[in-house]
Amino acid sequence: MATVLVTDAKQRKSVPIIRSLGRRGLRVAAGDDSRFSLGCHSRYCAQGLVYPSPDETPEQFLDWLLRQAGRRAFEVLFPIDERTLNVVTRHLEVLSALVVAPVVAHPTYLLARDKGQTLALAQEAGIPCPRTAVVESAGQLETIAAAWEFPLVIKPRQSSGSRGLVYVSKPEELSSAYQRVDRAYPQPLVQEFIPPGGDALGVEILMNREGEPRATFVHRRLREYPVTGGPSTLRESIWAPDLVELGVRLLKAMGWFGVAMVEFKTDPRDGQPKLMEVNPKFWGSIALPIAAGVDFPYLLYRLAIEGDVEPVTGYRVGIRCRWLIPGDLLHFIGNPQRFRLEPSFFQFRDDNLYYDLLDWDDLGPLGGMACSALASLGKPDFWRKHLWGSRGP
Repeated sequence: MATVLVTDAKQRKSVPIIRSLGRRGLRVAAGDDSRFSLGCHSRYCAQGLVYPSPDETPEQFLDWLLRQAGRRAFEVLFPIDERTLNVVTRHLEVLSALVVAPVVAHPTYLLARDKGQTLALAQEAGIPCPRTAVVESAGQLETIAAAWEFPLVIKPRQSSGSRGLVYVSKPEELSSAYQRVDRAYPQPLVQEFIPPGGDALGVEILMNREGEPRATFVHRRLREYPVTGGPSTLRESIWAPDLVELGVRLLKAMGWFGVAMVEFKTDPRDGQPKLMEVNPKFWGSIALPIAAGVDFPYLLYRLAIEGDVEPVTGYRVGIRCRWLIPGDLLHFIGNPQRFRLEPSFFQFRDDNLYYDLLDWDDLGPLGGMACSALASLGKPDFWRKHLWGSRGP
């Protein structure tokens, strides 16, 4: 039986992935650079591993992967977040001599991470996008300030969630705001603001090596944190074949293989969904498609081992999945309409309601989350990220 190493085990999304594979009878190892990891506490984790930091010491992390793979500690590698994907995709050729890693080569990965290149490719493919500019001079900023409608959004070319995102309400604020973001995230994008009122939508796709979709799924965000835009805290499955076609078209243009989520937002001015970005990895809401009947982690494993899988053509619509603590709790605290939410924050049980982490069959990750939170209380970034929802660069 092959052992699958799931990296970034302190990430919330690691837990549904580990559960998915473990419940299918696979042996799962969970790894991270911290001993306080949610995934390592799952009953479906056969072994918890601690590796060198992929951010601070990428060479040591690579050496660790090669040593562990050489000792057959794992045969399949699932790098599930940017910090590990950066290393694995960059060194995919040498790693592939020892393990199966179902990810794209580094240039394709970087293409998907770069919002500027992604939007340019989407426009060539006829996919609706917000008006966007890659700024190359101060004069270009002046032209935008004079000709574009405000508010605008300054958006890093590479970032996750809402990190680095800045809204500019007046032309005279554009230059200083751009320079502030540019210092932390070089050469960010300037983009038209899509006003509130439209749905935020995610199209999740599994592509085989021939560039054909093998599983697709669509969800709509119901709540998120920060309230003004961030990771979803409650979302539901919907059926949207037209949106799937757009997502597949973009990934085909990229030459994609493996899993990715293509994010859209419906523009209430014309009712048209417009591309926001591509999330070139497993996404934070992965528990939802699994609950609805599209088991992306297991399908990716089979694709890696068997070469291909039969297409998954359907799933349950109306299934909801919730990131309760701290996500939806923080949304409740931060939303002035907290007692008028639909569905109510206090609706904790329903036949169609599932949770990202809470599972009576596997309560260990909740203990891991508590340990991780206690270990992080003294870190200023913990409070800024989780309580204040700061976007600033």
